[in-house]
Amino acid sequence: MPQVDAEKIVHSIAEETNTPEETVARIYADALDTYRADARILDYLPLFAARKVRATLRQNASKPH
Repeated sequence: MPQVDAEKIVHSIAEETNTPEETVARIYADALDTYRADARILDYLPLFAARKVRATLRQNASKPH
């Protein structure tokens, strides 16, 4: 599997969700750390982390303020 560029993933999610890259980067790093703690196979962790970040940001955007 090709090496995943975390900066590209963070930038893409930030643009899609209109969220600052710093915020996306923090959430992405936290998600990766959470998945890595129990993972035996690491190949798809960036995909799962990106999916979790998008879901988290969508969920937060739909909450009333």
